[in-house]
Amino acid sequence: MNKHTIRTDPHGLLDITQSIKKDVEAASIQTGLCCVYLPHTTAAITVYSGVDPLGLLDMNDAIKTIVPIRADFHHQCDTPTDAAGHIKSTLVGPSMTFIVENGELVLGSSQSIYFFEFDGPRDREFYTQIVGQ
Repeated sequence: MNKHTIRTDPHGLLDITQSIKKDVEAASIQTGLCCVYLPHTTAAITVYSGVDPLGLLDMNDAIKTIVPIRADFHHQCDTPTDAAGHIKSTLVGPSMTFIVENGELVLGSSQSIYFFEFDGPRDREFYTQIVGQ
């Protein structure tokens, strides 16, 4: 298992593709799976186009529209952004599993893997677990 510590930015979008690719390469497997997991209730992971980073801003705006920050959440937490972050994280998800083939992470030509921060900026972690042969 590999642990990564990152500092999220105010926009909440970080490309973590290269870190994951390095973990796969270091595992020295030809075929297998790579699970990426975020142990946070206000963050998530997604795959999106790495060709046009402005598209990520559209996705982030859409998520904010679906789950706006409100003061009247039933969930009692530290801040209103925390409650909204919990909902957003549930919708997007805290983990993804990727195929490893010929020693490389299998992604489409325009796909990248992104860490979504919904209640930051903060110091965060994500883990990779790679299994195979």
